[in-house]
Amino acid sequence: MTGPLGILGPGVLGRSTAQAAAERGLRVRLLGRDLAHATAGVAEVNRRWDRAVAAGRMDPAAAAEAATLLVPASFDPEALEGLAALLEALPEDPAPKAHVLADAAHWGHPDLLLLSGTSSLPISDLARRAELEGRLVGFHLFVPVPRMGVVELAVPAGTATALVARARALGVALGKRVVQVRDQPGFAAARMALAQGLEAMRLLEAGVASAEDLDALMTLGYGHPVGPLELSDRVGLDLRLRIAEGLVGSGESRFRPPALLKTHVVEDETGTRSGQGFFAWDEQGRRC
Repeated sequence: MTGPLGILGPGVLGRSTAQAAAERGLRVRLLGRDLAHATAGVAEVNRRWDRAVAAGRMDPAAAAEAATLLVPASFDPEALEGLAALLEALPEDPAPKAHVLADAAHWGHPDLLLLSGTSSLPISDLARRAELEGRLVGFHLFVPVPRMGVVELAVPAGTATALVARARALGVALGKRVVQVRDQPGFAAARMALAQGLEAMRLLEAGVASAEDLDALMTLGYGHPVGPLELSDRVGLDLRLRIAEGLVGSGESRFRPPALLKTHVVEDETGTRSGQGFFAWDEQGRRC
């Protein structure tokens, strides 16, 4: 890239992506609602590098070099000057995503590559809300970004080939295998993971086996790194429910969410963020 990568949102996805990009030698601006918000995100990434160095997992010189490439900024016109690309990494709510993407298009250079980090919201819908038809590409990274080897590129119909090529090039620069999929609700990855997660919930609801044992069948039997119920907790049961209900609303009845999922969400047992889901979690996101 000729300019820095802007990442809007210093939350879990934004911090993880900023870390991965800086470690790959990309210049990164981590953008927050104000400078303090962004600075706190950069400080957390620096703490991760400090821990990696202390544990012998990262060379001190490499950590120091990465730290020079990551800077905080508030989301405003000045912060967008010179950016080659902007990745929106806000929570899964279409209204604020569309709002900031519209602002970025207005403030940034006409050639600014605009990407959304959503894992499930249709890119064509976000683009329509933001009046960015033909300019927006989905860039779904998997957390933790430094360790996960793929990015899901969701491309609406009619998107220029040159724009897609630039998004693919960024994925390659991040060291990821780029999988291009047709834009649709849930893309491909979220739909596959959701289908497995919902079936595990139905089995749990029916008393077929415990949550621990159902996950063990997939981790020990099929070699999955985590089971479908633990993954659902990590993704967020509220997000899983919203995606499922959205798919059902579009006529895909096979994604109908079980009552057990709805009960957890109503009781604010949404997974790692709340400390309780199908499993109990501590403040560092570890199973209790």
